[in-house]
Amino acid sequence: MRVWALPLALLALAACVTASVAHRRAARPPAIVPMRAAHVDPGQLAKRLASIQPGWPRARAFDCGRVKCVALTFDDGPGDHTGRLLDLLGRRDVRATFFVIGQMVAADRGGRLTRRIVHEGHEIGNHSWSHPALTGLSDEGVRRELRHTGELVRRLTGVRMRVMRPPYGATDKHVARETRREGLAQILWNVDTLDWRDRNSEVVARRAGKARPGSIVLMHDIHATTVRAVPHVLDTLSRRGFTFVTVSELYGRPPVPGKEYTERR
Repeated sequence: MRVWALPLALLALAACVTASVAHRRAARPPAIVPMRAAHVDPGQLAKRLASIQPGWPRARAFDCGRVKCVALTFDDGPGDHTGRLLDLLGRRDVRATFFVIGQMVAADRGGRLTRRIVHEGHEIGNHSWSHPALTGLSDEGVRRELRHTGELVRRLTGVRMRVMRPPYGATDKHVARETRREGLAQILWNVDTLDWRDRNSEVVARRAGKARPGSIVLMHDIHATTVRAVPHVLDTLSRRGFTFVTVSELYGRPPVPGKEYTERR
């Protein structure tokens, strides 16, 4: 090799090495940077849920004066069996009304089930904080039971509840006055499955299946036997031509605060 050609050969070799290294770097997969789990702010989630369902609960287009409607209602949760119940209702695209106890909401692992009730389009109602007979409380006592639950549910979900159910169905003029002040209608029932007493799924399903058009059916999502009865209830009432609605949908408008409702006649 001539002396003058040596520098040119070295430059060419260096260029090849540089190109090879660059090619290997480009072919190498990018480094994986671990991601930290995002912190979910319950308050922000509540705002998001409220934005998803403005004016919640939004009634669907049912005319229960013409259609055979029935409102299934569940008390005393959210509890250990509420998630399974929501699964069952979701698979059938059925909406119901859940009357929740404040203490149960507070124990609900950050409000997971409470938010799910709202997010899946069910109606949520106030069933007091600790389930006392409201007729035995002072005015302040009734307000405290309702407000504590109402404030907690609103903080978790962004929803202001419009309906309530007095524990044991115990109400009087005094309770009516306080619920009216709190903007809550009193929702009772005309079909009692007595599922708290008779923990028998077949018996519960048979009683619920006797609903008539406009009925409000009382059940409890804290009992496994009740949840097991729900598919049979849905099958029986579906065969009879019923449409499943929330309480507010049953009446086609927000129920009047303080007023008692047992069924749509």
